[in-house]
Amino acid sequence: MKVILMADVPALGRRGETREVANGYARNYLLPKKFAVPATPANLKNLEHLKRQRDREEQRAEEAARAAAARVEGLTLSVVARASEDGRLYGSVAAQDVVEFLERHQIPVEKRRVLLEEPIKALGEYKVPVRLHGDITASLTVSVTRE
Repeated sequence: MKVILMADVPALGRRGETREVANGYARNYLLPKKFAVPATPANLKNLEHLKRQRDREEQRAEEAARAAAARVEGLTLSVVARASEDGRLYGSVAAQDVVEFLERHQIPVEKRRVLLEEPIKALGEYKVPVRLHGDITASLTVSVTRE
């Protein structure tokens, strides 16, 4: 059965694409959950409208991400923490701390978008990359000082 995807479906395709799938898969899963619609001539005609709409949404999201990236580049997260004599922190600065800081500055970011491989556990200044949208990544400066 030929269907038009109305949502991104893992291992099948993205929204707006036309795919040939098994009848049972379409009838029992894709159509009831509104992940797809049958590829009738009327629905195929609406497909172009869906693609234009998706392109506009993507462009708006990319512009918003570029603006947010410019704002993130200018910010510095200053953390004052207890540390040992050799500069090791008793706690750590994690991705969640970065997310909370950005939310206070009206920049909503998911925790998984903060590309901090492991928590910061030493004094110093660090550049933490934050992926805002697709290829758009900004670096936030995190400054950790002794209490």
